[in-house]
Amino acid sequence: MDSDAIVIGAGVIGLTTAVVLAESGSRVRVRTAEEPRQTTSAVAGALWWPYRIEPEDRTAGWSLRTLEVLTGLADHPEETGVRMVTGTMAGSETAGLGEWAAAVPGLRSAVPEELPAGQDQGLRATLPLVDMPTHLDYLRRRLTAAGGVVEERGPLRPGSWQDLAESSGAVLNCSGLGSRQLVPDPAVRPVRGQLVVVENPGVREWLVAADPRSSETLYLFPQPYGLVLGGTAGEDDWELAPDPATAEAILDRCARVRPDLRGAKVLAHRVGLRPSRVGGVRLEQERLPGGGLGVHNYGHGGAGVTVAWGCAEEAAGLAAAG
Repeated sequence: MDSDAIVIGAGVIGLTTAVVLAESGSRVRVRTAEEPRQTTSAVAGALWWPYRIEPEDRTAGWSLRTLEVLTGLADHPEETGVRMVTGTMAGSETAGLGEWAAAVPGLRSAVPEELPAGQDQGLRATLPLVDMPTHLDYLRRRLTAAGGVVEERGPLRPGSWQDLAESSGAVLNCSGLGSRQLVPDPAVRPVRGQLVVVENPGVREWLVAADPRSSETLYLFPQPYGLVLGGTAGEDDWELAPDPATAEAILDRCARVRPDLRGAKVLAHRVGLRPSRVGGVRLEQERLPGGGLGVHNYGHGGAGVTVAWGCAEEAAGLAAAG
């Protein structure tokens, strides 16, 4: 074997998993069809919050472990891309959240003057907000420092991921939406997200007003490269091209709560396909036909950043257990 583990996928789930493995002493190769900055992860907002992810009974532990790690990384924001930013989760209350909410430091109910117009309840918290292009670069550097390598190759054929076990102790499938064809797993489906990046007129706090039952959301994420406005959650929508009408609707929704956004210079339009899965995240071992070990770590929906470290540590543990 020329490596102890091969990780398929170089998004935030794949790279984080590879880092955990490499820093535990494993020889790791990451196999990817596209470099990290071209993955869906690079498009993410990306605020720590368990959004559109199941199963709830496992999400809490993954999320809180990741919150702990990201909070530590926020000590060096320019290097890691992680900052601790205060903001409001409009339309939410702790009673509607899972048990994890009680463990989030400083999470509290918002007072009326902290809420946007049209909202009568919400939560306030200081949470990790991640500049994903910078963070993905950081993870790749950290992997390289631990002896891991990233191999950019063409897409794998359906089912062919199992063949990689011949040159590795374990194959970890972190291919996200690609698992629909690769495994193949028809339970994997896209949830399309479109956003707009504008020049920031002075917004310092994040704001989210997201209804999990709606295909339209509202969020403002101040990032170093601009203010990220969103968004959408279109189930089973594979379209990667930005829709002009959708972009205008996003700008209009956000300008209703921040009038100074009207006329803001648009810097970019972005689209990402969240890797959702009917039945929730698949994180488990699979004994392969040739006797090798497979570990699946995919189906994280809109919360890959939120659970990355918790899932990576569990996946690495499954790989080590053999």
